[in-house]
Amino acid sequence: MAVIVEDEPSAELLEEMGIEPPDTLFGLYQGTPLTERSWSPSSTLPDRIVIFQRPIEWACETEDEIVGTIGETVIHEFGHYFGLSEEEIEEIEERYWRGEADAETAGDEP
Repeated sequence: MAVIVEDEPSAELLEEMGIEPPDTLFGLYQGTPLTERSWSPSSTLPDRIVIFQRPIEWACETEDEIVGTIGETVIHEFGHYFGLSEEEIEEIEERYWRGEADAETAGDEP
């Protein structure tokens, strides 16, 4: 898995994905979700998560907003990697914005 930052999505990528201005992408997962993989050896390229810097900066007014948007984007793209549904990803994103953490994962007792 590679996580990379690029300036912005190409016009070709946006067109391929059916995204028309002023809409854009903050991030993109490219690969096969874990839930859809065959575990036999293959010659596929490694999975990639791309974070697009400029669209995030353009959409945000403050540094804190940039940090939050990056966090949500990373959650969203890793959700695709793990094969989560859009509903499951949105639930996790909502918890992120509310500042909630799973007590077990955070190492805290409720």
